[in-house]
Amino acid sequence: MALTETAIAAPDLRQSADRLFRRKRFFSFGLPALVLLYLTYIFFAFDVAGLAQRARLDNARILVADSYSHKVHVVQDARSGNISVAIEGEVKGAYPAGTAPDWVELQGQGAGIDLGRGQSAIIADGIVRITLPDGGVIEAEPTREGVRAILPDLNPAQVNQSDQRLVVFLDGARLIVTRTKIELFRYFFGWEMFWFSIDSPFYGRSLSEIASLAVSDERVVPQRSNIAAMAHDFWYNRVWRHGDVYWALGETVLMAFFGTFGAALVALPLAFLAARNFSPSAPARFGIRRLFDFVRGVDGLIWTIILARAFGPGPMTGALAMLVTDTGSFGKMFSEALENTDKKQVEGIRSTGANAMQRYRFGVIPQVMPVLLSQMLYFFESNTRSATIIGAIVGGGIGLFITQAINTQKDWEQVSYYIVLIILMVMVMDTVSGWLRRRLITGDGSGH
Repeated sequence: MALTETAIAAPDLRQSADRLFRRKRFFSFGLPALVLLYLTYIFFAFDVAGLAQRARLDNARILVADSYSHKVHVVQDARSGNISVAIEGEVKGAYPAGTAPDWVELQGQGAGIDLGRGQSAIIADGIVRITLPDGGVIEAEPTREGVRAILPDLNPAQVNQSDQRLVVFLDGARLIVTRTKIELFRYFFGWEMFWFSIDSPFYGRSLSEIASLAVSDERVVPQRSNIAAMAHDFWYNRVWRHGDVYWALGETVLMAFFGTFGAALVALPLAFLAARNFSPSAPARFGIRRLFDFVRGVDGLIWTIILARAFGPGPMTGALAMLVTDTGSFGKMFSEALENTDKKQVEGIRSTGANAMQRYRFGVIPQVMPVLLSQMLYFFESNTRSATIIGAIVGGGIGLFITQAINTQKDWEQVSYYIVLIILMVMVMDTVSGWLRRRLITGDGSGH
């Protein structure tokens, strides 16, 4: 009898061993082959091979340079012959008429310009001539028919030329000639006019001079103390607009706050109706759960576009978009937390004669509150980042400033500034939400 049982068991063991080896072979060879096949499909479907051909490394180089430096433009109007000098080419950064930085020598309707790194330029008689370190000379003249240019043997990546426009990329400088103007600009490290714009009496002063003026009784601006005048000129800086930027940061945080905690207030009562142990009506539970799936299944950016068409642009529209999306997410998480509550605690409250609202308040809420607070604080931190993108769509918060700076195609240092502020804001929100989470949930606000 024992031999018969052993004979029957042997084929079963062999089959189990064969299944085990097949599974191991699949994970060892089949799964990597599928991954390789998928990556091959991605390579051709996304045209990875053509990425190098489409890449514009010259544009990337300009973008990187613009992010940490500024440009001073020297421009001659081809019609009037007048020469103007301005930081970033803006009216708000223009030097007073007849003045220029020390590397620009104005000569009536001409100028001699030191472009640095062995490069120099002369604008005279409506013609610009640039002498390169190797002795080569670039000559260009705007005419009614277009741009006439004589170029030495340059790297093709340095020149972008057509009948109506000439662009030459130099070392730390650039030449642009069109039918209407000659424009030379030179790069300098740093964010110029970040503290004070060019019309401020504090502009161009060294750090030691600023520190000395701060403690001096002699007023630069008669109406204010020097410290108050410095703070005023910084806050109302015409170029960097610090006051407007920090107000926009506050708008971004308020959008995230209203969207997050407004969604929590809407989702909590609905979560009770969606939880199996609190809602006796199966059709009601089904309907509310599907509502949660619907509002969170549509991405927040889609809700932003829809609500912007309905209510118009503005930070309130962005906050409503986050509220709608987060209501679905909170509703699902809150209902699942309610379904996992301990019934014994609720029954204990019931035994004291408490009504339904009292049972929920003292028997249910204390159990789920740590989970709810943790989720809300996490979403608040995450929505602080999302509010930046949503604000760019609806025209509110710091996202609007980023969009405006990007659209100008010349203020990338300001884009860098806004990105730094956003990173700092996220770090602060992360620290604050972590402290609140410890304080409210564990009762420990020390951070240890």
